[in-house]
Amino acid sequence: MKRTQDYRTDLEEHSFTRTCLNTCDSVRRALVRAREAVLNEYAQLAGEHARLLRLALNEAEALAWQTDYPHLFFPALAAEKAQAAVSWHQRQQALRRDARQLAFAE
Repeated sequence: MKRTQDYRTDLEEHSFTRTCLNTCDSVRRALVRAREAVLNEYAQLAGEHARLLRLALNEAEALAWQTDYPHLFFPALAAEKAQAAVSWHQRQQALRRDARQLAFAE
């Protein structure tokens, strides 16, 4: 037969578990909102390399989850990775443009 203390412990564990799940869910939602905002901001700049942008955001999210405060680190990491992806895309466009100009010069 369970004692009152055992019931209290069960309730405390259940309450703690519920609180943890709610907190994790709110952090996950914050990351989803931040991801969508970064995607909306940089999607057109990434052009045909939008997949690279999504991979960069996946990497930023993975790095953020390794910290104690992923919802605080993710937006900055995501923006940094997105800017790097866009820079790479712009560099590729410039190289293609230069290659076409060289082809016409010959």
